[in-house]
Amino acid sequence: MKPLLRWLALVALALLALQLLFVGRIAAMAVLNPESTAFQRSEAWAQIAGPDRLRWHQQWVAYADISDHLKRAVITAEDDSFTQHEGIDWNAMEKAWERNAKAQAQAQAQAARLQAKAPKAASTADAAKPAPPTTPTAPAAKVRGGSTITQQLAKNLLLSSERTLVRKGQELLLTLLLEKLLSKQRILEIYLNNVEWGEGVFGAEAAAQHYFKKSAAHLAPTEAARLAVMLPAPKRFEKMPASAYLSGRTRVIAGRMRNAQLP
Repeated sequence: MKPLLRWLALVALALLALQLLFVGRIAAMAVLNPESTAFQRSEAWAQIAGPDRLRWHQQWVAYADISDHLKRAVITAEDDSFTQHEGIDWNAMEKAWERNAKAQAQAQAQAARLQAKAPKAASTADAAKPAPPTTPTAPAAKVRGGSTITQQLAKNLLLSSERTLVRKGQELLLTLLLEKLLSKQRILEIYLNNVEWGEGVFGAEAAAQHYFKKSAAHLAPTEAARLAVMLPAPKRFEKMPASAYLSGRTRVIAGRMRNAQLP
């Protein structure tokens, strides 16, 4: 029994030490800009291991040197209650879970309908024949998140991309620490300087230069809205600049962003 208790005590101490390490790192970010995030490092290692040459574009700029249009657009598109909540928007998370459950049920029902309509082999001889060229399949359910800007920063800054309950619990704890130790303005500043905006493109300044050949300070409202809309899938939208969804959603965000509250 004693070896088990000793092992449990060591595990508890290791977990406590890890949390204290996180506290120290986050507290230091009040005055020090993070050199990179866990997500960026994982992307860099993936590129090193792959056939393509490592490409990295990032330049830190102060909060005041990022267009207010971009700040408003990102808040509108990603977390419209950013200045009101304490890091976690429980209502948004609940709605996201409900939407995902409904989408999953619809995808399963559509798959069942397609399966029922699929032609069946009439005999052993027919079964031996080559399959038809294509058989329609139901699209996968689109998973939507209810994460706030602070939650996204906690995940990208310090955690891996794995999807487990343990990692989600750690993300929620780090989110609360970020809100307690940093101001809303500092959280948004770190987020905008590190978020991914394309293949090897990180941060507002790199994104503005990459897509519009101008600094992040001089982004127009429509340009800012377009960048904000790209955030859920930046690599995909980078390759699809003429996407009808991207254009339509940009107009929606541009029309709403004037109401966003800045920290």
